[in-house]
Amino acid sequence: MKLDIRTIMVLFAILSIMISGLILLAGLRTRSGSSVKQWSIAYLCIGIGLGSAYFFSTITPSAKFAVVVGAALVAASIAFQFTGVQSFKFSRPYKELGICYVAVVIFQTYWFEFIQPDISARSIANSLLFSIGYAACSSLLLINAKAPLRAASWFTGLAFALLSVVMLIRAIIILNSSEVYSLYLITPINPITFVISCILQLCAAFGFLLMLNHQLIAEIERIASRDTLTGAYNRRQLEQEIVRLQSQYERTGDKFSLMLIDIDNFKFINDNYGHPSGDEVLQRLTNIAVATIRTEDYFARYGGDEFCILLPSTSTEEALFVANRLKDAYASTTFEFKGEVIKSSISIGIADSSNVGTESKNLIGAADQALYKAKQDGRNKVFFYPASVSA
Repeated sequence: MKLDIRTIMVLFAILSIMISGLILLAGLRTRSGSSVKQWSIAYLCIGIGLGSAYFFSTITPSAKFAVVVGAALVAASIAFQFTGVQSFKFSRPYKELGICYVAVVIFQTYWFEFIQPDISARSIANSLLFSIGYAACSSLLLINAKAPLRAASWFTGLAFALLSVVMLIRAIIILNSSEVYSLYLITPINPITFVISCILQLCAAFGFLLMLNHQLIAEIERIASRDTLTGAYNRRQLEQEIVRLQSQYERTGDKFSLMLIDIDNFKFINDNYGHPSGDEVLQRLTNIAVATIRTEDYFARYGGDEFCILLPSTSTEEALFVANRLKDAYASTTFEFKGEVIKSSISIGIADSSNVGTESKNLIGAADQALYKAKQDGRNKVFFYPASVSA
């Protein structure tokens, strides 16, 4: 069965426009809005470019501008995919580089179409430029791919790498061909490279949708595990981390500490200065705590004005040092509410898995008892379980 190049172009043009809309709809709920728009435009460019090239070539074969427009739109699609990948990875997109790339494709296509007509030279140059563009997209996805997105990123990057190879092979075949090349020449190179390129573009689109899906799932998990006001872990996530550490440390024999924190006289701040002031106090404590603890520690909002810090591989003495440093850092912070400068303090209770075990209920209960002693002793204190004196 012979594959007609015009039929392939029309079918893939329609499919590309549909993919453009699909990507746009799929990315509505993700935070990669800029990247989604650029990929959507990229496939729209491919669809319009292939569609216009077909109609201009069949209705007005002498209209050479159709070739320039088609090449420009394919180059633009590559540029949008390149900057779209950069935006997805939260790096600054090099839009200037994309503009220069499209300009070079337009210039050389115009040159070999109007100034010094040479279809083979134009096709070779375009194939090489497209190969370079796809290789650039591939390098962004294959290098430094992060773990959650690694499989999807590598799949998409491999599709671009194969596209680059296909374009390079196309240039080599045209260069070594004895015939004068034409896009509509009845030769195996045209339908084969177009079919393979279409399939690989579909793979790239599918890979990008997988990347969006991973990002959306990660965003949902982040929202589900975080407190909306402070950005700290929520109680559910804290308890999951305790269970994870419990399983790990039962095998290794290591221990960990849990710190329960309560803001002193928080109700007074809410009642006298309003809930927005109370929210600011909670957010300020979160910022100070995150800056104080290690990256492997878990800071969570346990409920109301109570917070928890889970410290893996930490002894009671080490936990006491962290607690006192946090208490002093927070006590030195000043707040200004309704023109009045005030200070706030925190009380902290600490429990150690070596004393009470690794069960979540026992750890939190012991830390709560120590916190209650700190409150009874006048607040702005650190107590550890089962000691009855301030640490």
